[in-house]
Amino acid sequence: MLVDSHCHLNFPDLVADLDGVMERMLAAGVTHALCVCVNLRDLPQVLAIAERYANVYASVGVHPDEPPGGEPHEDELVELAQHPRVVAIGETGLDYYHHTGDTEWQRARFRTHIRAAQVSGKPLIIHTRAAAEDTLSIMDAEGAAAVGGVMHCFTESFDVAQRAMQLNFHISISGIVTFKNAVALKQVSEAVPLQRLLIETDAPYLAPVPFRGKTNEPAYVRYVAEEIGRLKGIPIESVAQHTTANFFSVFKIAR
Repeated sequence: MLVDSHCHLNFPDLVADLDGVMERMLAAGVTHALCVCVNLRDLPQVLAIAERYANVYASVGVHPDEPPGGEPHEDELVELAQHPRVVAIGETGLDYYHHTGDTEWQRARFRTHIRAAQVSGKPLIIHTRAAAEDTLSIMDAEGAAAVGGVMHCFTESFDVAQRAMQLNFHISISGIVTFKNAVALKQVSEAVPLQRLLIETDAPYLAPVPFRGKTNEPAYVRYVAEEIGRLKGIPIESVAQHTTANFFSVFKIAR
């Protein structure tokens, strides 16, 4: 059995055919998925999906790419995280690729999410792009290790992965690992211990080979697992066993 640890089932490309997406997911041996929230205005839709399907879980958070303004408060995130289908805080973090200039608002938002995670006892889902040093620095300074979580859609160096793992975080690999030019990520995926790996689609984005350029969906997480198995020289069943166990452990979900 496989698990998609990060997808956006409420996004238009997927929600329009949600029953079909879920059927194809199960047919591919993907038993569970985590539908990740990127802003609070869409949270009701995320929760509705998690309530509709017993094998789908939800998170609550505001993505670093969401423009500044109307920032979430710590107590607001804590309250929303009490919903029985919510298993994580995020997607949160830093993104200096899409945002330049004064990004203190991103760092303040990130700190708010970490503090909410500590109060709620929920793990963090962290996005970092072109901001690894600041991301790790804030994680360390704010005590993110107390709750742990996952570095989602990881594309950084193995050094960054090691430092994140030292802070009690798992490394989640997406379909990017199947791209021919993703040499560095292939090396990281080979080096990260199975006990610290998760797999994801980030659907509807980043469809793996052989679907690159098309709409991604949870069923395709199998191709991520196959590539990791190839890189490590182990069967997909072993990748599935470890990444699925890690998913339930990180997000404190009873199997």
